[in-house]
Amino acid sequence: MISSIWSKLSNRESVTYIICGVLTTAVDWITHRILWHMGAEYQVSTAVSWAAAVLFAFISNKFWVFRSFETELKRLWKEFVSFVACRIATFAVTMAGMVVMVGMLHWNEFLGKLVVSAASMVLNYIPSKLFIFKKTGDGRS
Repeated sequence: MISSIWSKLSNRESVTYIICGVLTTAVDWITHRILWHMGAEYQVSTAVSWAAAVLFAFISNKFWVFRSFETELKRLWKEFVSFVACRIATFAVTMAGMVVMVGMLHWNEFLGKLVVSAASMVLNYIPSKLFIFKKTGDGRS
């Protein structure tokens, strides 16, 4: 299954997914850092930065990476809800990872953030490609 996904992946899609992933990570990290400097606990800054990154990622992945230009409200809502549901699952992994690495193992907060950001990027690709922004038989998503 994984090999068939990679073989179907176009160069444009690969490059744009990586660029959007880096930009999404930047939104996440910058928001996280701002909140941290304002004195927010790592749990709060992780949650708020995650929400900002998810919104950015939805827009960039929909229109730029997967080229899903369907804007009918019903379809847009379905994509958004599916996208957020997937991200909630990876958010649980992110929070658990941060609690274990920072809260229990006393890792540096940004080393933990680096590890969970990389894992999230990988874990989010497959559902986005196969289910959320999947093209239908008529070429629409």
